[in-house]
Amino acid sequence: MTTLTIVLTGACGGIGRALAVAFANAGHNLVLVGRSPDALAALREGLVRPRSHRYLVADLSSAAAITELCTDIADGPPIDVLVNNAGVSSFGLFVETDDALVEHMLQLNVLAPMRLCKGLMPLLLKSQNAALINIGSGFGSIGYAGFTAYCASKFGLRGFTEALQRELANEKIAIHYLAPRAVNTAMNSDKVVAMNAELGNTADEPEVVAAAALAMLRLNKSSNRYLGWPERFFVRLNALFPTVVSGALKKQLGAILRHAKSV
Repeated sequence: MTTLTIVLTGACGGIGRALAVAFANAGHNLVLVGRSPDALAALREGLVRPRSHRYLVADLSSAAAITELCTDIADGPPIDVLVNNAGVSSFGLFVETDDALVEHMLQLNVLAPMRLCKGLMPLLLKSQNAALINIGSGFGSIGYAGFTAYCASKFGLRGFTEALQRELANEKIAIHYLAPRAVNTAMNSDKVVAMNAELGNTADEPEVVAAAALAMLRLNKSSNRYLGWPERFFVRLNALFPTVVSGALKKQLGAILRHAKSV
């Protein structure tokens, strides 16, 4: 595989670390993006060929910070790939969710990837191996109780990715949407872990997501991939027969509400 320079956001999270390790082990060079300089430095030092990678500190919930980040990236070596992995989740009843948290989620999960794509696309299109991977979620296709705002943000990211795939269909860039199911990371609160255990929901390790993302880099055309069975089946079923999925999920509602309530 050709050595690529990959911009990776959310590099210090559970999935981000797994992505960084997988990409570095495959011989690629990384631009690690996160909020903590100490965590980023430690991550880089733990990767193979640490001096082949660099890190940039940025708060992606800030439009000004993203503009500055894109300038810093442009001042460095040419890039080939952008992986929009940074994100935040929240579990709870929508009426009990703080407005500031909803706004932060939309800023980070939807607007940040859009702003980064806009700012970095001219750089990406100069590469002969240009690719974009947006890390979404199965909840970007299935509205799920207790994750209302999160679903809204991931639905938005999925719609943006689909439209961008079609808008840039004549350009030499592969645009991918990767939708994991539940993943074992610190993003999951104790309530989410307890709910998944009660409902029998399977959670993957971050390395499963990383392996899927690495495989996407080998594709020369845009793609969409949903991880997990039966989750990817329900994504298709929900698109065709949403009332069937609504009926199935209603059976889980009692357990979801019990765990989602703040008290």
